[in-house]
Amino acid sequence: MKRVLAATLSVLFSMAVVAQGSEQTVRVRGTIDQVDAKSMVLKDRSGKATPFVYADDLRVSEVVPIDPAAIQTGAFIGTAAVPRADGSLAAIEVHVFPEEARGTGEGHRPFDLQPGSTMTNATVASVTTGPNDRVVTLPYKDGEKTIHVPNGVPIVTMKAADRSLLVPGAKAIVSAQVRDAKNVATRVIVGRNGFEPPM
Repeated sequence: MKRVLAATLSVLFSMAVVAQGSEQTVRVRGTIDQVDAKSMVLKDRSGKATPFVYADDLRVSEVVPIDPAAIQTGAFIGTAAVPRADGSLAAIEVHVFPEEARGTGEGHRPFDLQPGSTMTNATVASVTTGPNDRVVTLPYKDGEKTIHVPNGVPIVTMKAADRSLLVPGAKAIVSAQVRDAKNVATRVIVGRNGFEPPM
């Protein structure tokens, strides 16, 4: 059991650290394999299973696809992007925050979705729509990014949900901390009916 726990902790801390402090938060993506009233097991793409217990204040958010037209001036969005050959950024997903989440994580930083990816959260200053993409200007406190959003890139938003969405087969992203040698899930972002959160 100790060997299994040590391996689990190693997996968690090999993932990207998304917050600093006495309790580090890590993000794990995968498919829910098992679930009960107090815990779940998530399998990542490699098939490795990680068990989690729920925090008392666990937050569950449902990710839903929306019309790309939601990317408009004044909207607060987040977008994971990768560099293009010319050095500009190309989005690989865009999530439009609900109004109550405006300002969340504003800025530009490295992201763990895929090698070389970044995350930019900011209010849209302008959108130019072309035949193959949208070009979005995102100013934030310490800078500004212009990001190309190709047609067909997943565009989603999030809404509050409950644990009824945490079922075997659901695609999810779990934010967790290690507390008292347990993997404690503090937030789960999940899709309904097999929809995979793209961020």
